[in-house]
Amino acid sequence: MMQPATEVVAALIWNQDKFMICQRPAHKARGMLWEFVGGKVEPGETREQALIRECQEELSITLDVGEVFMDVVHEYPDLTVHLTLFHATIREGVPQKLEHNDIRWITVDEIDQFAFCPADEEILIRLKQSKGRKN
Repeated sequence: MMQPATEVVAALIWNQDKFMICQRPAHKARGMLWEFVGGKVEPGETREQALIRECQEELSITLDVGEVFMDVVHEYPDLTVHLTLFHATIREGVPQKLEHNDIRWITVDEIDQFAFCPADEEILIRLKQSKGRKN
């Protein structure tokens, strides 16, 4: 039985040719794997509002949210997620490790050096394919 998908949003934040990835804390599900910052959409929120809130809570930054880069549905053993990844830029603040183990800025060529959450795999493939074609 497929449970209904949990709506999750994440941010693809570029700084020149690098984008930001965050390492999940060891005690959480999929601990120490890398991901795009974000989280669950709460009732009554738009996806954009959820992303702005999550980035304030987790990184202490304020985002400008842009277009959707892509969305994927992924079934984990414990939940099914519908993940929407938005292009975003930091309007103010410097990313702080409030919830994550680590934060890195990496190029597309460095993707394979990091172990990402399974839900991100399709996104990473597409990033490699669209390399150098940022909007």
